[in-house]
Amino acid sequence: MSSKSPRYWDLCEIAANGMAPHALEDPVQVTTSRNGFEPSSNELFKIHTSAQPAQPERAPLRTIFPYLELEDHPIDEYPSIKVIVVGAGPAGITTGALLTHKVPGLEIVIYERYQDVGGVWNANIYPGVRCDVPSDVYQATFAPKTTWSSNYARGAEIKAYWKSVADKYDLQQFIRLNHRVVDAEWSPAVAKWVVQVTHNGTTFTDSADFLVTATGHFSDPRLPKYPGLETFQGHLRHTSLWDPKFDPTGKKVALIGNGASGLQVLPQLQKVAAHVDHYARSPTWIAGSFGGEQIPPSTSDERELAPQEPEEYNNFRKSVEAKSYTRFGTIFKNGQKSVQAREDFTKLMAHRLDGRTDLLKAVTPGFSPNCRRLTPGPGYLEALAQPNVEYINTKISHITPTGIVTTDGIHREVDAILCATGADISFTTAFPIYGPKDLPRRAPKEGTFTNLQDKWRPPGFPDSYLGLAAPDYPNLFLLLGPNSTGPGGTLPHSLENQVTYLAKVLRKVRTQGIRTIQPSWAATRDFRAYCESFFPKTVLSEQCSSWYNGGLVGGRIHGIWPGSGTHLNIVRREVRWEDFEYTYRNPQGNRFTYFGNGWSVKDKIAAESQEGEDSVDFSPYLRKEAVNGTLDLRGLHEEWWEMENESTVAPS
Repeated sequence: MSSKSPRYWDLCEIAANGMAPHALEDPVQVTTSRNGFEPSSNELFKIHTSAQPAQPERAPLRTIFPYLELEDHPIDEYPSIKVIVVGAGPAGITTGALLTHKVPGLEIVIYERYQDVGGVWNANIYPGVRCDVPSDVYQATFAPKTTWSSNYARGAEIKAYWKSVADKYDLQQFIRLNHRVVDAEWSPAVAKWVVQVTHNGTTFTDSADFLVTATGHFSDPRLPKYPGLETFQGHLRHTSLWDPKFDPTGKKVALIGNGASGLQVLPQLQKVAAHVDHYARSPTWIAGSFGGEQIPPSTSDERELAPQEPEEYNNFRKSVEAKSYTRFGTIFKNGQKSVQAREDFTKLMAHRLDGRTDLLKAVTPGFSPNCRRLTPGPGYLEALAQPNVEYINTKISHITPTGIVTTDGIHREVDAILCATGADISFTTAFPIYGPKDLPRRAPKEGTFTNLQDKWRPPGFPDSYLGLAAPDYPNLFLLLGPNSTGPGGTLPHSLENQVTYLAKVLRKVRTQGIRTIQPSWAATRDFRAYCESFFPKTVLSEQCSSWYNGGLVGGRIHGIWPGSGTHLNIVRREVRWEDFEYTYRNPQGNRFTYFGNGWSVKDKIAAESQEGEDSVDFSPYLRKEAVNGTLDLRGLHEEWWEMENESTVAPS
């Protein structure tokens, strides 16, 4: 073969880079392989030689892609990113505190419908309202309060704590009180969420790159749908909407419901009411305290000594936190811990009922502990055993102007009906959210809209991706969404992990030219398949009604994570980027146009400054700890802020 003949691997390279050989008459076989050996028969291929002037041995390479218009900016000159957060309770406050520290170039606004921050702790003011988990684990890990008045703080103290966190991190500048988000609609043209907001009787719109719901699990209290409820002429109220002017002293009161608020209200009513009819649709297990662990209601010595002994307090806090993780083993059917829990709670309830075997039989469930969420209910069973309280588990037939009629025909007259009947537990969104696929089908009349709220409300089902996002709804993230917390661990820590996950998403979107991000349906279905395979092994799938299953006996579980608290922490530690679908800001659609003009901001500053390389720190990764041998390699080169340029934000 002539030395001028093109070699086999040269031709492969030329072909790969878009060079088309000229069409000629005489084929010539290439017989030289890359390593100098003759190729096998299946490696032979024909090319055409040319009668035209001889071509150079290596043809100039050119791309097969269309010309790409580069963006004229340094790679780390990032655009700002705006986030609208709905809700200023613990979830919204945690979001504001962490995102403002974890996401440079962030513009954030937090809309809160109430007149103050605190969420559920601002709304719930019924007598006896308190945290039913130890106060030391119902607080942000980054802002510990060491002066709790008791181990189970009252609602007003919890609200004051979360307000202090908002003040500590100067979040009031971002929070808009008395602002209710009416709905949200995705605008494909500008890739933003457009929200309608009402304030003082007027409605306006706002828009943002990302929408984050932080409205909590129980933000929408619901009255029961008993016939005739609207005809009742006495005092009618949901406990979550308590009227502070109402005085139950000396009155005959009906209390409907034995969830957390019902268990807390009854002891307070029993002390002052003439009589209380307590209606419970189904029995429930009463724990000694959180998770069945005996934690005294008074304050703790470790907490009182915290200012002088921070390490001792931290160890105390870790010991309390650990109890929330170790209860996970009690959720499995026929497991030793589950069987033991049933025995322990039965003995405890019998003791607190002081020999009332009739009541013990009535209040003891047939399902296992943890099928419904365990609630300590201090004083509940003791109040139930008092002569001015009647426990009624016969179903309610209807309401009359003067009282309640049960299905056995008995009519009980009362002065007031208090409904401790919980909230919307479908885990749907607190307001309509219209995604891009909903908009063409949006009907002009109320009640016929297609939106995420309708899709997730029964008979629909809240199909989410890891409890964080929903397919077909770009740039939407949910806090405390379906399957997002528990059955082990603590709520504040779970929230912090969710917000940290969101911060990673926002940093990626902002720094890598991404326009939209949403989970794929394939990933969402795989997560649902895991959930549906896990929960049947647990007592959560037994025949009980709970907010885990949306109040449907034996229903599919969507209110709790399919695994332990530690399991959940591990899953959320790293984002599975392959589970998401993306579009890009650059109109050419190239994912790498955010590379810009090849420069970084530091390069430009050094080039334009008289001080040259001394004007910037090109090597933040060089640490003094490396010199003395104390450098921890586990975190080496993994601090995202090392490469972040916070001084320059490109225009949106």
